[in-house]
Amino acid sequence: MLTLRRSIVAKRYTPKLKFRVVLELLQGDKTLGQIAKAYQVHPNTVNNWKQTLLDKGPEIFNQNGTVAEYEQRIADLEQLLGKKEVEIALLKNFLGRSR
Repeated sequence: MLTLRRSIVAKRYTPKLKFRVVLELLQGDKTLGQIAKAYQVHPNTVNNWKQTLLDKGPEIFNQNGTVAEYEQRIADLEQLLGKKEVEIALLKNFLGRSR
């Protein structure tokens, strides 16, 4: 007997769509069910997106911490680059003498 299996493929939604759906939910003009049906998304998924936005929302406005992290990362990389340049110069010098 031959059986066919359906592979379940999870839908992927863009961050922009997720944000639009959650904003629409937060406006309160439509119910969760109406929004989920309009966007063909399960209501639990919409609630998960809403909770994610509410949990991570403050990070959007905390730009100072993010900028400081990037500046520190750049400084670390510049320092590493300087060390590598010194190593390269020393190796070139060493190879030049051994010939």
